[in-house]
Amino acid sequence: MSTELPPVAPEVLAEAVENLTARLRKKLDAATEGCAAGAVLEADGTVTLRFGEDALVTLRPGPAGTITTADQATCGCLLAPRCLHRAAALGAAPLADTPPEPAAEPEPGPAAAPTAAAADPTGSTEPAASAVPAGPVGATVPATPALTAAQLRAAGALWHVAAEALAAGVTAGGAVVQAELLRAAHTARLAGLIRAEAAALRVVRGLRAAREHRAGQRLGDLTDAFRELLHTAGLLAAGSADPALTGTARRAYAPGGSLQVHGLCREPVLSATGYGGVVTHLLAADGTPYSVSDVRPGGLARARGAGSASVTLGGATLDHAGLARGGLRIVGATVSAEGRLGAGRGVRATPLPGSAWTEQPAARLFARPAAEAVAALLADPDAAESTLLGCDVTVVGAVGEHLLVRETRPDAPLLRLLPAHPHPELAHTENLRRIASYPGLQLRVLGRPDLDRTATLRPVAVGPVPGAEHTLRLPEEWLGRADLGYDRLQGAHFPQGAAAPVPLPAAEGPDPLADSPLWRVRRLLETGVAGGRRAVAEAARGTESLAGASYAPLRRAGLTAAAELAAALAAEADRRPRDVFGRLADPSPDGYAWAWLAAATHLAAAERCLIAASWAASPSAVPVSGR
Repeated sequence: MSTELPPVAPEVLAEAVENLTARLRKKLDAATEGCAAGAVLEADGTVTLRFGEDALVTLRPGPAGTITTADQATCGCLLAPRCLHRAAALGAAPLADTPPEPAAEPEPGPAAAPTAAAADPTGSTEPAASAVPAGPVGATVPATPALTAAQLRAAGALWHVAAEALAAGVTAGGAVVQAELLRAAHTARLAGLIRAEAAALRVVRGLRAAREHRAGQRLGDLTDAFRELLHTAGLLAAGSADPALTGTARRAYAPGGSLQVHGLCREPVLSATGYGGVVTHLLAADGTPYSVSDVRPGGLARARGAGSASVTLGGATLDHAGLARGGLRIVGATVSAEGRLGAGRGVRATPLPGSAWTEQPAARLFARPAAEAVAALLADPDAAESTLLGCDVTVVGAVGEHLLVRETRPDAPLLRLLPAHPHPELAHTENLRRIASYPGLQLRVLGRPDLDRTATLRPVAVGPVPGAEHTLRLPEEWLGRADLGYDRLQGAHFPQGAAAPVPLPAAEGPDPLADSPLWRVRRLLETGVAGGRRAVAEAARGTESLAGASYAPLRRAGLTAAAELAAALAAEADRRPRDVFGRLADPSPDGYAWAWLAAATHLAAAERCLIAASWAASPSAVPVSGR
């Protein structure tokens, strides 16, 4: 059984690769592959990897179990620390992640969120023109507060390495390309560009997963990660200082005064970087959403156990299961921008009796059609990740991987329910499978819309529909709802007897997103991510003409802009400039990156429009263009 390597801070790995000679860098991918299989955990907690007879790499993680400094990774060869063995061992280790919650928070009192703009060490405030990439012709930058010179340089450097990584693609995006991204990401973090750093780390993790062919890895996710990185770095390098682009390093907690919040539900949290825990969703009397989270390293075991762990908030004597069906009166509350409640020393909390979903403020969530709630979320995608919506539905049945339901209102579309978390050790999948065996069952569902799929909801809790005969029969102590990630539905929780027959469709029906010819643009973009610029150029040469047969379905469907942007991307990818002697020269990646980003941004907007339409009408009423 192989030993898992300790996570490594991105800047430590970037420095190790940067110190290699050009000759050793060419050998790095081959040296990294498979070297983790020989790792050995020693009695003192260190991890050793042997490379031949004379090279032994030793990794000594700190108290948090992470390699955070260069001296924690050593090698016994003569070239150390500038050796291939040490860099390969660090490259084989997972990237360390920062904790999702801050270790401490400010005491109640006048406080402001820390500015995302870090001070320039030189004290200069003059913009660095050389750091700004050349944007598309005619592009204008809106007037915004100026970034510092250090931030402009960091954003420009990150744009450049991101464009190079995109041009390389997964096939050529090995350890050296990833290290350059990590170095630029670390520089961006030091300059206060936190969102840019997070986007770069997401791309690096996606490149690693794609090159290692990990289960569950999707090329579409890496495509979206590249779009986010290029969008953020490009705007920052062009001088935009929008706080939404810069981000903040840690959640800033501000005084929230006195609050009275009521529990909605709880859901397990399980991240790909080894964190696990629970988040309990709350609602204030005015409808403002809040949450209390407990997420720490520990993975699946902690995600399963945290649902009944004690709530560490102002001395409240209840656990997360009780809070999800109860409430709190809080004095001296501290609240982050995302609505998370802090547990500072000045916070005092007293438990309150719980309220049912049929009472205010929870009843407000189920009062409007789901289409209206989704339309509001699409206008603010950042808020959609943490916002829950409610609706009453009738179970139709399972088709493929989906549980089909129909909202109980006239001309309502079929909605697809998917597990909020697919891990088989969590209860989501099993609960949805049991619900699917009761066609005609009426449910009150509270969930998170999946804005990347057609009319798809990921439920976190369910309850009975008030006044319905064929609905759930839950225990009184559950207060009218079941948390799908923790509570397991049994036969006694379902009504006896059959409901009115519900015709199960032979198929899921038309999918306006999948049936749209926009898939041609996505395939072109994903081809570029997988194979790089060369793959896009070769794909373009294989068509009859850039503006002809390949994009004719887009034009016939009225998607002219998509066709033009796809053709421009293919043309830019195949551009082969020559120097004064007629020799082929490698073009700058900037033009190709801008063309790719333009097509990707337009595609994302078009897909969002189709997704919004899928929530608003029955499938037969949604326009579906030919393929």
